[in-house]
Formats: sequence, C-alpha cells, structure tokens
Amino acid sequence: MLNELLLALVGCTGDIFIDDKERAEALGLTSNSDERGGSEVDDFGDECTFRLAPDISFLEQSEREMLNRLLRLGFYYRELDQFALRCRNLSWIKLSNPDTVTNAATALVKREYSPSVYRRALANGIAEVLAVYRAAVLKVEQNLLSDPLPVLASVTEGLHRFEMLLPPLYALVREVEREEMKGGRLLNLLHAKCHCGIPQLQACMQRLLWHGHQVMYRQLAAWMVYGLLQDQHMEFFICRRQDSEGQNGLTDAESLAEKSRFRSVEDDRLADWHTGFQVCLEMLPEYIPLAMAESILFVGKAVRVLRNPSTSFKVQPTGSQRPGSKESQRPDGVLVQFVKDSVSARRANQIFELLPQDDAEKIASMIRDLKDAREFQKMAMERAVDIIRAIAAKHLWQLVVVHADLLGHLKALKDYFLLAKGDFFQCFLEESRGLMRLPPRPSSAEADLKVPFQQAAIKTIVDDDKYFSRVSLRMPNLSKSSSAGSTQGDHLRQRNLTDTSSLTSVMSAYGESSAGPAYDGWDGLTLEYSVDWPLQLLFTREVLTKYSKVFQYLLRLKRIQLELEKSWAEAMHHDRADSAQQRKDRDNGEFASQRRQLRMPMWRVRQHMTYLITNLQFYIQVDVIESQWTLLQERVEASKDFTELARFHQEYLSALISQSFLDIGSVSRILDSIIKLCLQLCRIIEQQEGTPSASELEQITEEFNKKSNSLYTILRSSKLAGSQRAPFLRQFLLRLNYNSFFEATARGALNMARPTLAHR
Repeated sequence: MLNELLLALVGCTGDIFIDDKERAEALGLTSNSDERGGSEVDDFGDECTFRLAPDISFLEQSEREMLNRLLRLGFYYRELDQFALRCRNLSWIKLSNPDTVTNAATALVKREYSPSVYRRALANGIAEVLAVYRAAVLKVEQNLLSDPLPVLASVTEGLHRFEMLLPPLYALVREVEREEMKGGRLLNLLHAKCHCGIPQLQACMQRLLWHGHQVMYRQLAAWMVYGLLQDQHMEFFICRRQDSEGQNGLTDAESLAEKSRFRSVEDDRLADWHTGFQVCLEMLPEYIPLAMAESILFVGKAVRVLRNPSTSFKVQPTGSQRPGSKESQRPDGVLVQFVKDSVSARRANQIFELLPQDDAEKIASMIRDLKDAREFQKMAMERAVDIIRAIAAKHLWQLVVVHADLLGHLKALKDYFLLAKGDFFQCFLEESRGLMRLPPRPSSAEADLKVPFQQAAIKTIVDDDKYFSRVSLRMPNLSKSSSAGSTQGDHLRQRNLTDTSSLTSVMSAYGESSAGPAYDGWDGLTLEYSVDWPLQLLFTREVLTKYSKVFQYLLRLKRIQLELEKSWAEAMHHDRADSAQQRKDRDNGEFASQRRQLRMPMWRVRQHMTYLITNLQFYIQVDVIESQWTLLQERVEASKDFTELARFHQEYLSALISQSFLDIGSVSRILDSIIKLCLQLCRIIEQQEGTPSASELEQITEEFNKKSNSLYTILRSSKLAGSQRAPFLRQFLLRLNYNSFFEATARGALNMARPTLAHR
C-alpha cells in the first residue's frame, strides 16, 4: 500500500488510490473540452480528484484523513506537471504554416493553448520545484525501504513542507490559465505573489519571478544592444505601433520584408524612429516606471539608427570643424579625429562604427549583470538603464551634431528661412517685384520665380555656400491663392478670401488663432529644404512646417517694408518734379505748392507705417531670432545628449513663434489689417502720382491709428510685457514709443474718433 501511495504522490493512481476525473472520463460523464472552447476548466473545478478507494475498509478515520491530505500533493503534482508539459511543448514552432500540421495532438495543443515564452519560463521554474518534490518522494521511499517497520508518519514528515508550496502554485497556474496571462501581466502576478509571510513560499515565488525576468532581460538585450525586437507573441512592453504598421504578431525580419514591398529603406528607418515603436502599457510591469520604459524605448530606437546607417551617409565637416582649424586641434573639442583602420573597416570607403564595439559590450555586460542577479533590484536596473541611455544619446548626438554637421544646417535654416541673409532677400524681392505685382499664374508661378531667385543668388551668395543648393521655392495651394479679382488693381487692393484658409493656421499645433498677416496672392510662397539622413531625426516634417510659416510671416513684413520704401521714392520723385516745374513756371507755382502741402499728411502717415514695420522687423530679427540663435548654439555645444538637443531645438522654435506673436490671434489680425492699410496707401500713391485724395488719406490715417493703438495696447498689457514669454518685448515697446510719441499719437486718434462715433 505504501508503494501505491508513493506512486500516487507523483501522479500515478491505481486501484487503492483512484482519480475521480479519470474514471468520469472513462465512463463518458464529463463534457468534451472542445465543446467548451478548449478551456482547461472541467466539471470538477479546482477540487482535488485524488482519493482513497471507498472499498478500503481496514483503515481508521484518522488514517484516511492523513492519506487524503497526502493525496492532494499527488494531485497538485500531476496538474503542475501537465501545465509544465503544455507550456514547454515546442511543437507550436512548426505551426507557423498550418499546411504542415500532421499530428492531431500537436494541433490540439495549438488550438487550446496559445504559445508564450513567459509562460514557458514559468513552467521551467515550476519544473524545478517539481524536481525537488520528486527528490523528496525518492528520499521518503529510501527511508521506507531501509526502515524495518515503515510507518505513514515518515511520509508525512518527509513531505510536510510541500503542503505550503504546491497548493499556492496550483492556484497560481489555474489563474494564469484562466486569465490567459502572459508577458508583463504574468510578471505582475508573480511580483504580487512574492509579498507573503511564508519564507519558503516567498523564496519559491521569487525564483519563478527570476525565471520570468530571464526572458525579459533577453528581450532587453536584443533591443538595447542590437536594436532587434524579439517578441513573436507580443509579450514585451516595447511593441510596434499598430496604426503605423498594421502587422501584429510579425517579427522584425518579417515586418521589414513586408514593408520593403511598398516603401524605401530610408522611409522605413524614419518611420521606425518617429512612429514605429511605442511602450505597450498593457505589458509593462507595474514595478517598472513609465519613464524607465521610455528610456528603454529610446535606447532601442537609437541603436537601430546607429547600427543601420544610410548607405549614402558620409561625414561632412563644417567650416569650423575642418581638420586644419584650431578648434579641431583642441583635445576637448567636439570634433573627433577618427583614424582609418583597414582591418576593421567594413566598407571600401572605411565608414566608422557609429556605435563602438566597446560600448556595445558594456551595454550587454550591464544587462547580463542584471540577468544574473538572484533578485530583481529596481534601483540597480534604473542606474543601468540611465547609463545605457546616456551612451546611446551621446553617440546619437555625435552622429547628428559632429558627423552630420547639424550646426551648419541650423545656420542654413536661419539664413534662408529666418531671413538672416538680408542682402539676398532684398535683392530677390527687388528682382521679383515686377512679377509679384501681378497675380501668380498657377501653371508657372514657381518657374517664374526661379529666375529672380537664381539672379539674387549669383549677386549675393558666394560659391562656397554648400547649403544653398538644398533650398528651393515652392507655391503650395496656388489654385486657391490665385482666385482673386480679375484686374490687377482689384487684386492688389483686396485680400483674397479663399487664400486666407491656408494662412489662418501658422501651424496646426497652435490652432486657428495662429494666423499670420496676409498680403496678396503670393502669400503661399515658401521654401523647401532638402534634408539627408540622419538629420530627419531632428528636422521632421512638422519642424520644417514651422520654419516655413515663420518664413512666410517674415517675408510679408519684408515685402511691405520694400513697398513703403518704393512708395517714398515715388513720392519724392513727384515732389522733385513739382519743384522743378515751379521754378520753370512762376505763374503755376502756387498750384505746385498746394500739391506739396497736400502730400504732407501722406508723408507723415507713411512715415508712421514705416516706423512701425521697421521696429517690428528689428525686434524679430535682432531681439528674438539672434538672441535665441545664440542661446541655441551655446546649448548645442554644451550638450552631449540627443534628447536634450531635440528639446533645445523645439524650445528654440517655440520661442521664435511665441515671441513673434504668431500664436496670438488678435495680434495677427491687427497686423493683417496694418499690412493691408500699408499696401493700400502704396497703391494710392502710385496711381495718383504721389498726391492721394484727402478723403482716402484721412480714412487710411484714422484706421491705421486705431489699429496701431490696439496693437500697442495688447503688447504693453501685463499678460505679455510682464511675463517671461517675450523677454525683449519691453525694449521693442520702448523703441516703438520713443519720447512717448507713439502713445500720444494713438491716444489722440482715439479721442478724435469718439465724437465721430457719438455723432453716428
């Protein structure tokens, strides 16, 4: 009987110790598992089905209770062993192609139990516990054989410690099967089970959690050392973004092969960096902070970039970073002088490793140390992730700043998109002024502007400017912006309403209130900058859109300033002609003198317009752009972290937009009206030979004074002038209101307007 008991303790029942479940299945009394959708929960639930046969009558009640208590260990052993066999069954690997399935039992395993590497790790840990249990049963058998008078108490004494281990383990696997737990959810469950008051059970659960962490660390090593996502069953907390790929369940190689059919390799790399991967919160263990998961995500994406450079990428030193410069000879300079090594070169032109092997081995060593630790240490993992992230960010910074000449490209964007090359754009606007006075032709507007654009470049840009070739003119949404009035005069006097739909949003991130001032049908004129790998990591489409909108804003101010200057030259030409006529014809001198007197109000309002536009331009170009550019340069040179670099650049763009008031709808609408009035005055001066009618001039002057006063009132409000949003705004207001002239003029205009409004 003791031999039958020992066999039952390892899951083998017989005539003395029976299994109710087996008997019910043999008699056909249980429901088919297929009819229950493959569920492992049967009619007996979680109850123990091992018991002493009812026809055994020679045992006392106490002995029966002791035997039934021991039989529970055999039942738990069998259930845990079957769980381990199911989870450790590797036949699902052959099931990637259903046509190759030949084994019905294997197909049943695939249908009933979805594969999971984390559940397999749990099964490995449970197999270790069961191995210890079998050894204990074997030790009990040896003691029984060596004892001349074997007693049941020796069996109980040898296995009593498993009465505290096997029942919780059985409850654990039942919960795992019932909830179909895997990945981070399974780790959360094991981590919660580790918090108990029984030392033996706590040690057992920690060992099971250790097995689960082995899988996680292997996935971390693949992701953070090689940039590979080894997660066939979607259990890792780093996953591909579903909306960007739509290929759930595919490995890295499979998804790459699928994507290559439709997109280029460069597009795939950019998509992987920007929208390819994300943190899966469902699979993120609760004891791993989201910030750490974001750092792990960044490291993997950075390693993918560093290990897979573009085939066309070459190190391009800037003018200040050439080997012969003093900066490159400093030991602490950011430029690294690489030594060509023909032995380690992988390509004919000896492209250097962007991620050195020593650093890759250091990353792998830190992950290996975490993997070998007996217990999970959150602080140790946080320190390791921070160090690894710093390594990846540093090499990515070197790739973008040093190898790809980031400062040179930033300077080019400033020169052309922010109008830092003032002589070039002054020449371009003068060359294209005659063309821009006409409505743009939808079919050839871009081609028409290329001629004055190239002429301005020949006159002002030196030959060694290697960035100018990356800049090109574009006229998007031209069909809308060209649907203005039929005549030239109507087109120049009124703003095209359909064109404002493309101008009322400087950028989508700032909403509809971020409208820039409108000018005419050429408002849509913008620049396009050709960006090579790896600068697309920083210069995204959204970033270049922001640059384009700031360029459109500055170009409109530049154009209206030029028109005001040309109108002044036109008025002075007519004034000199009248003076010459007065000297020649003394009889008509009184008439010429009257015309000069009529021009005096026009000169004054034109001067006020020029004063406002010029000071606004000076504020944006000097106080905003130049100061922010200096700050950006200092930050880029002082930083060695790509994440900080991206943040500094975003803050730079945000400061340009906010300090230029592009995100304030009221200011944009007022500037829109002021530019419209300036343009109206310029056209009147041209059409009426420098002597506008008194009624038109009075209307323009009154409206301009109102708008300029409203602009001044908004800008000097405590919400703007008293905040850190625009630190140089007070200087702009001081220049604008020099000697309190602007404020007094605006106040006088309002006082004059009040009686008129009351009379109406």
